[in-house]
Amino acid sequence: MASLSPIKSIPVRSISLPSRSHPNSLKIEAQLTKLRAWESSTNPLSADTIQMSLTKLAELFNCIQELIHSPLTQQAFHHQHLSQVEEALEGSVALLDVLSRVRDLFLTMKEHVQELQSVIRRRGARDSSMGSNVHAYISFRKKTKKEITKSIRILKRTEINVNGSYRLGRDVDNHLSYVIEVIREARAITISISRSLLLFLSMPEMKKNTGGWSIISKLMLSGLLASDRSQKIFNEVENVDIALCSIQGQIRKNDAKVDVQEVQRRFETLDACINCFDAKLDRMFRCLIQNRMSLLNLVST
Repeated sequence: MASLSPIKSIPVRSISLPSRSHPNSLKIEAQLTKLRAWESSTNPLSADTIQMSLTKLAELFNCIQELIHSPLTQQAFHHQHLSQVEEALEGSVALLDVLSRVRDLFLTMKEHVQELQSVIRRRGARDSSMGSNVHAYISFRKKTKKEITKSIRILKRTEINVNGSYRLGRDVDNHLSYVIEVIREARAITISISRSLLLFLSMPEMKKNTGGWSIISKLMLSGLLASDRSQKIFNEVENVDIALCSIQGQIRKNDAKVDVQEVQRRFETLDACINCFDAKLDRMFRCLIQNRMSLLNLVST
């Protein structure tokens, strides 16, 4: 997937706090500092790291909610500042769309995994229904590639729009300027974390040859497929991809060598991972909606 470029640096910087700023500005700065640390972490694409970043991002948006509802902000936003509200809202719908797509992909993946768990538990890895379920999962993963590519494009457009829309007028006071800047920084971080989620879900590059999945055959020959070392090379999603592609190849060759316990363990790990992502994405989704509604209410009151 050529469009899935490595994670770019989060375009955040220390924001100068106005003297009249809301007291929780210090809390906002603390959350931004924690999120900057995510970018420089050892493995920003690991499940634990992304999940932690989603938690910190939700906390940041909760702080922003307090800032928006403060009397100081309510006074700073007037009807003549409609354009500033529009700038603060820039990209919010697109981000909600992308997070919704990501969540749907996780939930569909969970359904496939649970079905595979049930089949392999009841009938074993060589049952004919196992082959059809493996094929269905691999077909689903190929379709996710298109969804991920589409979402990456949305994020790129949103990033350009958010960065290009920041044009505060001279009549905007320090506090209002600060609020808009904080919201923009939060949007930029959300884009970066959303990109990391999409990369986490993307398929490992597997080139087919006449013998099947070349990367799988190499892993099987090296004994890496069922080893602990493989868990460190691939994430939870990729580990299941590799295991199922391996099963698919073995079914075609009438090979009975399938480590059922290892496959089930990978299913269970991915299932738990998806549950955690779903909870954190649900919280993040709610935060974005609340933030959007609060901003819209500023100009409707």
